[in-house]
Order: sequence, then C-alpha cells, then structure tokens
Amino acid sequence: MTETADVSKEKLIADFKVVVADAEELLRATASQAGDKAADLRTKIQNRLAEAKVKLTDAEAVVIDRAKQVGHAADDYVHDNPWRSVGIAAGIGFVIGLLIGRR
Repeated sequence: MTETADVSKEKLIADFKVVVADAEELLRATASQAGDKAADLRTKIQNRLAEAKVKLTDAEAVVIDRAKQVGHAADDYVHDNPWRSVGIAAGIGFVIGLLIGRR
C-alpha cells in the first residue's frame, strides 16, 4: 500500500468521525420530537451509528498496524544500509536547500 493510500484512509477516517459526531448531535437535538416513526428512526440510526463506530475502530487499527509496518521496514532498511541512508538523507537535504535558496 502506498503512502498516498494511507493518507487517504486517515482522511477518510477523520471525515467519518465528523459525520458520526454530527449524526449523534442530530439525534440528541431531535430527542424531544414525538411520534412512533421518529422514535423508530432514532433507534435505527443509533444502531447504525454503533455499527459504524465499530467499523471505524477496526479501520483505525488497520491504519495504525500499516503505519507500524512501514516504520519497521524503514528502520530495518536504515540498519541494513546505513551509509546509503545517510547519502539519501544528505541528497534530499541538498535538494531542499537548493529549492529554499532560490526563493
């Protein structure tokens, strides 16, 4: 999985949390509304929100595990290739320095 996909998943999770919070706020705001149909709808929405929270927690766990795997892979690469890693970091720093110097 690419870094872009991980960032997209993290953004999706954050956006989903906002939607869940807004839905919960809407449920609290309409709690005083009377009627069997409104009560049934609130119950159904509460059940769906509970399911969504469980799925959101699972998705967060997957993203966290993936981030840890990437971190361990990077750590292993640096330990296996220390001089190459130093060279890459120096090259990136040089390029950033050139770009900053042009402004």
